Amino acid sequence: MDVITYSEARANLKGIMDQVVSDRTHVVVTRQKAESIVMVSLEDWNAIEETMYLLSNRTNADRLRQSIEQLDGDGGNERGLIEP
Repeated sequence: MDVITYSEARANLKGIMDQVVSDRTHVVVTRQKAESIVMVSLEDWNAIEETMYLLSNRTNADRLRQSIEQLDGDGGNERGLIEP
């Protein structure tokens, strides 16, 4: 994750936005007298929101964690994709 100043962001906004999208990275923009912000692609932001939603319910979060532990312990079955 890169950290840049507001002035740098302003001078190269298009390039920075293109980098964020193409590299799937985040950029922190610092400001002198205000809180910093994070620039992230819409696709990444939607994924972050979906993850937060799924983990916001304790029962669902526990089930997801158990599934991950099961897969990490070689408890899953590999299957091929179904072609439409």
